[in-house]
Amino acid sequence: MDAYPTQEASTLSTGAVKASHMLHLSAVSPSYYRFHVEHLQSDDYSKDKDAPALIGEMDSSGSLNAHALLHLTERVRARTVFQTQQSQFVTWQFETEYRGSDFTAAVTVANPDVLRESVILVAHFLQSVSSGLVLGGELVYHRGRAEEGGILTLAGQYSRPNWVATLNAGKGGAHASYYHRANKQIQIGVEFEASTRTQETTTSFGYQMELPEANMVFRGMINSRCIIGGVLEKRLTPLPATLIMGAFVNHRGDKLQVGLGVTVG
Repeated sequence: MDAYPTQEASTLSTGAVKASHMLHLSAVSPSYYRFHVEHLQSDDYSKDKDAPALIGEMDSSGSLNAHALLHLTERVRARTVFQTQQSQFVTWQFETEYRGSDFTAAVTVANPDVLRESVILVAHFLQSVSSGLVLGGELVYHRGRAEEGGILTLAGQYSRPNWVATLNAGKGGAHASYYHRANKQIQIGVEFEASTRTQETTTSFGYQMELPEANMVFRGMINSRCIIGGVLEKRLTPLPATLIMGAFVNHRGDKLQVGLGVTVG
């Protein structure tokens, strides 16, 4: 379920390649251009049709974000991520995931550096207890020259045909969400997040309304930080294009963001 609004860039999809462009112009923040391209999955082990296998994104400052996904077998897949901030490497991680009949296990190694003696290890496990209940946890271990420690987070999800409820709790805080499909046209969602590091809590409410007769989808949200936003998507039939208009208002910070985009394909 997707009940919260997001702003998207103009997109062009051709065969196994999907490309998008984003131009951000602002008088209060730096303007930038971002190019995003995806190469879709085509191997025999991919269960998800048209799943992205290679993803690359670069902005006008020269920063790069690259992902590579490879299905080794029907149950095992590997993923690599590289991120640069201009000419400096900031993230390089390697992940291996195994999907069993009723469980999923994964191990991630991030930013290994032999010279600095630092590394981040992440292991997570999800077990399907029943047809609607999934329980699991995640363990994050980090080591450096000055510090060493770990964080354990427990997670649970219970889903029914018309709603989904999730809960994550650990040393860093807690996150709970509930999404409900009222009917074929309306979806609603509520999220609550508490952080022990910042000593802050946030509650958000979002909804999605579909109007098939008008080829329109509207998403709206409001949270406890006095931020209100909405995105309207209009299918421009008979053209293969979608017009996207969005606006977000931060009443507490006295800021307004307005966006306009076109998706082709």
